[in-house]
Amino acid sequence: MVARIAVLTDDVLGERMAGPAIRALNIADQLSADHDVTLVTTSSAGISGPAASGRFRSAATTAQGLRHEIGPADVVVLQGYAAHRSPWLLHGDRVIVADLYDPLHLEQLEQGRDLTAARRQAAVDLTIRVLNEQLLRADFLLCAGEDQRQLWLGHLAALGRVNVTTYGEDPTLRSLLAVCPFGLPSTPPVRSGSPIRSGLGLDPETRVALWAGGVYDWLDPLTAIRAVDLLRRRQPGVALVFQGMQHPNAGVAPMAMPDRCRRLSGELGLTGRHVFFNDTWVPYDERGAHLLDADVGLSTHVAHLESQFAYRSRVLDHFWAGHPVVATEGDALAALIGRERLGAVVPPGDPERLAAALETLLFDEPARSEAVANVARVRPSLTWDRALAPLREFCAAPRRAADAEQDRARLVRRPVLPASRVPRLAARAGLLLRREGFRGVVARAVGGVRRDAP
Repeated sequence: MVARIAVLTDDVLGERMAGPAIRALNIADQLSADHDVTLVTTSSAGISGPAASGRFRSAATTAQGLRHEIGPADVVVLQGYAAHRSPWLLHGDRVIVADLYDPLHLEQLEQGRDLTAARRQAAVDLTIRVLNEQLLRADFLLCAGEDQRQLWLGHLAALGRVNVTTYGEDPTLRSLLAVCPFGLPSTPPVRSGSPIRSGLGLDPETRVALWAGGVYDWLDPLTAIRAVDLLRRRQPGVALVFQGMQHPNAGVAPMAMPDRCRRLSGELGLTGRHVFFNDTWVPYDERGAHLLDADVGLSTHVAHLESQFAYRSRVLDHFWAGHPVVATEGDALAALIGRERLGAVVPPGDPERLAAALETLLFDEPARSEAVANVARVRPSLTWDRALAPLREFCAAPRRAADAEQDRARLVRRPVLPASRVPRLAARAGLLLRREGFRGVVARAVGGVRRDAP
């Protein structure tokens, strides 16, 4: 079956892209091999016209113009806040796929630390509402890993989606909630010049640890800076490069962490000598050359809920370039690094252990060579075509969810009725009396209607 599919993101889709837009782009690319696909962004900045692959159309629009761009789509794959800004998307009979690879509410708990308590709670409440709307309506849901799947199964159960109908169709619920992680391109990046070393004026022998991706409040670049301060005393030829300090989406609120990084690096006398900040986001088509000009990837975070359920797409960028990664323990990709020996895993907030791990992978050639070989072995299993296989299978025969006809919002609020017959009948009569009045109760009794109250 050739389906008409709209892939929708509210992130910037253009020359410079962050994770949500990159994921939407690759979803559209994978699905367009078999379907009629349109990739749409509701961001104020974007691209329009044919995509680079030539297999799908892309467009930028406003929330008001979204109806025209979505058009006659049979299936809509959406992420983020797009449906909240256009609630009509969640009504009607079209098939909805909700991409929940990013636990937005857990990020929001960290991102809002500098807000007042009331504003922080309001931001979290809004994000939970946005996610609940998608969880209640979606016919198929995507997550990034098995740990995330446990999180979202809990959400689904609390909202009444783990019910007799969905469980009866599939007791594993994988036909409702599937693991589709972030992926990497099937072809490796191509070296083009030396954008890091030449661009920053580094000695060609300098060993570079690269922080790929944004500097966000829920991450821990401060420990990375402190580790480099320790390491440069033993290994003067070391540099830490932050790939992008300014988020490409102007709609993303400025975060405190970039300023904190600059301040700490300046206080330690590292800026411009051992720590370097690239202010502008690296263009998507040029990211491969930047990755190849580094030696080791770096991803650190503190211990909190966001870290436990995260799937750091920046780590995959380094695997794509064939580099080992030093990462903080506690998330799915850190577990993969440790299990397959793709680099090193360190405890959170420990600059001494981090400095030692960086020293090994930057300056110990046998250890580095072993990690590089392991990355090359594992890399083919992480490509987009493998990551999105469950989504492609679903879109080959898209369908509404097994419980699509249920009034799910009312199901969540429905009181639990007693199990025994007499109290159950009494409770049901009370519900009917409150909802339909005395005449409604009499009409149901006369009509012999024996269904449970909705």
